[in-house]
Amino acid sequence: MMTADEILNEVNAFIDNMAYDRKPASLYEPVKYVLSIGGKRIRPVLMLLAYNLFKDDPKSILMQACALETYHNYTLLHDDLMDNADLRRGCPTVHRKWDANTAILSGDSMLVLAFERMAQCPPEKLADVMRLFTVTALEIGEGQQYDMEFEQRDDVTEAEYIEMIRLKTSVLLACALKMGAMLAGASESDADNLYKFGEQIGLAFQLQDDYLDVYGDTKVFGKAIGGDIVSNKKTYMLINAFNCANEAQKAELVRWTSAKDFDPSKKVEAVRNLYNEIGIDKLAQQKIEYYFAQSRKFLNEVGVSDERKKELAAYAERMMHRQS
Repeated sequence: MMTADEILNEVNAFIDNMAYDRKPASLYEPVKYVLSIGGKRIRPVLMLLAYNLFKDDPKSILMQACALETYHNYTLLHDDLMDNADLRRGCPTVHRKWDANTAILSGDSMLVLAFERMAQCPPEKLADVMRLFTVTALEIGEGQQYDMEFEQRDDVTEAEYIEMIRLKTSVLLACALKMGAMLAGASESDADNLYKFGEQIGLAFQLQDDYLDVYGDTKVFGKAIGGDIVSNKKTYMLINAFNCANEAQKAELVRWTSAKDFDPSKKVEAVRNLYNEIGIDKLAQQKIEYYFAQSRKFLNEVGVSDERKKELAAYAERMMHRQS
């Protein structure tokens, strides 16, 4: 069996050697650029690790794994445009390096390339693979729409937030794992348990991201801490701060979230201190651990030996204890 690090090396080499023979080259340069600026490659690694539970030739599905990574990066390209972000992984975003029209058109082409690459799977698997991929892509768009709508609302519930991150983040991790199992010829029950494992890992992963945005180390996290606080993003942290605050704490939260003119660093410090007083840091950590514990139950149900699950379990553990 391959290790996660060996799989990551194979994924990076495969992406680096992908051919872009169509013209005009200017349409595909941003696609190559987006895929060349790094990233953890979590989704293709998960797909190959899931396949490797059942079969010993995970490199045979590198094209499908990299199709999923192409799709993921397409969503990031368009997210950056919608957010008017300047940087992605420390590099200029496509709409900054080129322009907004190029970002839209190259992003659209990237989406089509993702489907074209995914469709190169064995013919007997094609219908099921494309059905799962299509539903997942639709769900991610739905999650993004909910996320945008939440910006205009002050009554977002915890349940609504969890469903939004399930759609926006979790389902693609779940899809990667289930697809790897499907391509390896796993049973429907094993494929479904891996999907549920991925869903729970995805929820924990996104909540960990929320937590690190408040409590992470800027040097390690790779971006400024407190961006969610500055923008009043409806995260698990903020929603539950309002739910659990006493009247004085709630008034202070309202003061900071409604302020139009403020020093961002002072706002981050003040809101973080309120989170500490209310106990949101501990609440978030407990919720992360809850979803991680749930994920382990589903992985335990997969019908292969613990020895074969060891690498996937260790990779999930690393995901949950990351600092960036």
